[in-house]
Amino acid sequence: MTTARPALPGPTILGHPNSLFTLFFTEMWERFSYYGMRSLLTLFLVSTAAKGGWGWSRADAATLYGTYTFAVYATPILGGWVADQLLGMRRSILVGGLVIATGHFALFLDTVPSFYAGLTLICIGTGLFKPNISAIVGQLYTKDNEAGRDGGYTLFYMGVNAGSFFGTLLCGYLGEKISWSYGFGLAGLFMLLGVLQFYFGQAIFGDIGLRTARSGEAEPAAVTSRREADDAEGHVVRDRLLVVALLSFFTIFFWFAFEQAGGSMTIFAADYTDRVLTGVSGTLFNIVNSLMTLIPLAIMTALLVQMWRGMGRAQGLSNALLTLALAIVWGLVLWMLARGFGADQTEVPATWFNVLNAFFIVVLAPLFSRLWERWWNPSAPVKFGTGLVLIGVGFAVLAYGASGIERGAQTAHVGMIYLVVAYFFHTVGELSLSPVGLSYVSKLVPTRLLGLMFGLWYVNNAVANKLAGFSGSYIDEIAKTYSMAGFFLIFALVPIGAGLVLYAMNRWIVKKMHGVH
Repeated sequence: MTTARPALPGPTILGHPNSLFTLFFTEMWERFSYYGMRSLLTLFLVSTAAKGGWGWSRADAATLYGTYTFAVYATPILGGWVADQLLGMRRSILVGGLVIATGHFALFLDTVPSFYAGLTLICIGTGLFKPNISAIVGQLYTKDNEAGRDGGYTLFYMGVNAGSFFGTLLCGYLGEKISWSYGFGLAGLFMLLGVLQFYFGQAIFGDIGLRTARSGEAEPAAVTSRREADDAEGHVVRDRLLVVALLSFFTIFFWFAFEQAGGSMTIFAADYTDRVLTGVSGTLFNIVNSLMTLIPLAIMTALLVQMWRGMGRAQGLSNALLTLALAIVWGLVLWMLARGFGADQTEVPATWFNVLNAFFIVVLAPLFSRLWERWWNPSAPVKFGTGLVLIGVGFAVLAYGASGIERGAQTAHVGMIYLVVAYFFHTVGELSLSPVGLSYVSKLVPTRLLGLMFGLWYVNNAVANKLAGFSGSYIDEIAKTYSMAGFFLIFALVPIGAGLVLYAMNRWIVKKMHGVH
């Protein structure tokens, strides 16, 4: 019988296992590709043929957007099963990443068949990739470092949103300003680099993420220790699974509002927001945009330096690929910023507003990590309820900003500040709900069901995304019949109501968690 290898020991980074940051950057490039393409999808569909788009109606574009994002988040339950029963988590991540990259390259070809084939491949690949990388993060934490689990997931979520930030910024800029195809192709390039970085760096995980051993074979040490830790009675396991199902259900109300970012909020930014800046205002925007871009990029570069110091030659090729990827980002960022300063007037890309959510998370995620660990760590229902209330507040701000738009108007010139403030509240709400949600799944679910339950978690995200696209498709009809402010108030009141229900259920849910905090 062979002896299973645990994850490689070594110095920590920011108090967390080195291996967390291999996952951090792998997820970062996958989210770069996903959000980079997502930021372009609706705009590409509604743009006229003269501008390289397909000239679809807003309703049709929102419907396809909802169907696509539904499929992206529905497939992880199958991907979790494939990992649990066939491939193991690490192989699923590798195969999924390659399929995603192929999908983005298909979009680059700019034909109708390749467009739909590309969307399909991205959905399939994400199903294999998404639940399994999240599950591996949870297996990096055992009873010896359990206190860092919530903070670890929050830092991992920082990687998610660093990818979202740079993907939206660069793919969005290339797509809007140069060519839609270039934006789609760039997404594929970074997904490919992310897969290669993970492949050459996976030795750091030991046996974590490999296929569960068959009878008579040694199991990975992390899996064995986790099963011993979760050796609870049947009714306890059932209660905890019920809590996971309940919390994941309430995420529907959050993501149904949040995912307006890629649909109705992008349309609002493109057609109802004053985005043309001249003179001093244009210069100030370029300065602020430069700082917003260069500071997170410097943070990512500093993390890379820490990885070189902490892992040395053992992860040399993986870190070299990561260095190459960040060097490409640096080059593209400096080129983009130089073009902005050289222009006579600045027209802020509509996709730029999607960058705000990711920027705020990159800045605030370390603060929230410290918050949960040291100062304030309420129960799961309170965290989730707070997230729901905060996203509702963000939409209330947006509704107020839209209150001056005439009923049925197709264009307007609302100040940019309303979108900025709305995205801030959305981000704080997201940090209160999403990363800690992943952490609670990893704490409450037995290892044998971990991949499957992460998949179930994303199925509820899928339902929310479909509802987001469906409701977003009514933006013109509701704005014409009632008002644009009334449209956004829907997304304020529904999540706030759900958040208040969770507050009321707090004690009952905590009891069903049987001591897990």
